[in-house]
Amino acid sequence: MPEAFKRIESYYAGAYWGPRKETPEECARRAEAFLATIVKLDPAFSRWFEQGRSRKDALKRPIEPAGEALEKRVRRGRDRQFEELGYSVWAWNGAPDDDYDACGFNFNCGSYSEGQSNRCVVNLPTRGPNAERVLSVPILMGLVRSLVLAWEPETSIATSSMLREAVTPIGRAGMFVGWIMYFPRSRGSVPPLPVPVRIEPVEDKGTLIVLTPERLTVANPEHVELAQRVHELLDRAGLLRPVTV
Repeated sequence: MPEAFKRIESYYAGAYWGPRKETPEECARRAEAFLATIVKLDPAFSRWFEQGRSRKDALKRPIEPAGEALEKRVRRGRDRQFEELGYSVWAWNGAPDDDYDACGFNFNCGSYSEGQSNRCVVNLPTRGPNAERVLSVPILMGLVRSLVLAWEPETSIATSSMLREAVTPIGRAGMFVGWIMYFPRSRGSVPPLPVPVRIEPVEDKGTLIVLTPERLTVANPEHVELAQRVHELLDRAGLLRPVTV
């Protein structure tokens, strides 16, 4: 297949939790804690802009990552029709639209409608200098830890979208296996997992699982096979449950 037509493997990190009513102040505090932590991880996470009609327009709308300005931004993200759907914020790091080194995030917080989930998802760079740094175990472990400590989710993951589709083509948040995963204690105990999988605690909250020390990719059949084995073991242990019913 010509290089131009090959699908580029994209990566993301996300935290997901079920209905949880929170005020805009509480959501803003969580967002502030998250942004304050990830800015220390890598320069790719150092600045954010609101969406605009064009790149030029968006660059005029920097997002203040703290205080009253951030709380106002969260309040503006309230669903205008249904209060129970909470608050949403979308952001982008200012890279050109056609730059695979760009990244962005979005979160939905404070939704308490039955069957609705909350989330914070970071779309990661896929190739270029930022990707070379960010798509590494130390940075992604730090990113998942930041998601966990700020948002207190029911599950969190950092992975390749293509790998997720290859291992669990049909599923919902909480049911996927990826490069780096987090499960809170309330989900149950993590079973013994095969080498080279690494397991470590996240303070007293839960467990972080790292599948491989190198970049996980669907192009590597050994990575796909390992993810499938781990999926079976985690599913058997009852850890892979959807966040919402």
